[in-house]
Order: sequence, then C-alpha cells, then structure tokens
Amino acid sequence: MAQITDLKTSEIKVVNEHEFRILKSDSSQQKNTLISPDISTCADCKQELMDPKDRRYLYPFINCTNCGPRYTIISDIPYDRPKTSMAGFDLCADCKKEYDNPMDRRFHAQPNACPVCGPTPKFIDNDHNVITEEPVRKLQEALFSGKIAAIKGIGGFHLAVDAKNEQAVRTLRERKHRFEKPLALMIKDLKSARTYVKIDELIDNGPI
Repeated sequence: MAQITDLKTSEIKVVNEHEFRILKSDSSQQKNTLISPDISTCADCKQELMDPKDRRYLYPFINCTNCGPRYTIISDIPYDRPKTSMAGFDLCADCKKEYDNPMDRRFHAQPNACPVCGPTPKFIDNDHNVITEEPVRKLQEALFSGKIAAIKGIGGFHLAVDAKNEQAVRTLRERKHRFEKPLALMIKDLKSARTYVKIDELIDNGPI
C-alpha cells in the first residue's frame, strides 16, 4: 500500500555501525509527514478471521501492516502506538513477537491486537445491560429488528440501521436532523450492490 511521493539523496558521515536498529521516533523534529488512510481488511486477515484454528478467529479488530485503521485512530504524529487510541492496550507476548519481527506481516503494525490484549467487543442494550457472549450476533438481531445502533470502534462511533427498514432509516434521519442529505450505504461487494443500485462503467472498473 506504500507510495513514494518524493525522493532525495544526501551524503552522511560514516559512523561504523555493526548492527541494524530501528530507533524510536524523535518528537523534537519538525512534523512533516503524510497520515495513512484507513485500509480495508486484506485477504490474509480475512482468511485468519474465518479460520477456527487461528487465535484471531472472528476477532473484529484484526489488522496487519497491509490493512486496518490509520487515520481514524491517530492523535498526533509521528504515527506510533502511544499516539493512537490503542495506547491503553499493552501487547501480549504473541502480539509483541509479531510486532518486533521484521519478517512478520504485523511488524510495527500499530493497531496490532488480539482477543488476549486488545479491545473486547461487547453489546450494551437500552437498559445498560452489558452482554459479552456473541455481541456481534446481538447487534445483528437489534439491527434486523429496526433498532438504531451506535457502534464504537477504536476510531470513534458509527451509527447504523438496516437500510431496508424504512421506519428505522426515517427515525435515524429525524434524530440526526438529516432529512435530505444521503446516508452512507454499506454493502458486501459489487455483486450485492448490483441487486439494489445501477453501477456505471466508471465505478465497475475501479476500486470499491
């Protein structure tokens, strides 16, 4: 996902180092860097997510250096874990091993986490009851019953309703005072989208 935007060369003094090291960012330097955008879940993470034998099986916050949140979790630059919303979650031994290994897909992946050390999904109903058993399924049931859900991730809140439930969408518009402006529509893929909307050639041939 990396893109080279500029290339400069300069001569530096030889210091006769004998090992390769990655030093911590120097916060005293002038801040001048691009902040990476959030990237949709990659194929490798999707495979792990659906593998019952994987330690991140069905873990909703799965990510690696090739995907996951960036822009929505950062509070300052340089982009290091202590300056993101993941600062309060210490890496477990397994995640730390991945994070420190240059040959690992999660090497220096700042949002790296797992069910042991990362955020724990839970469902809270209108009566403030906290449900930790199958919270995603509880959320699904709530949406299909016409409820409005406030989904809190590591990057903020996301309000959601069943887009096919006109009353639910109408209620959300009333509460948000957003009566005409379009709402974002989440859909699985282009094949599913074609069952609801007309996809023109420009979109069809481009990324989604």
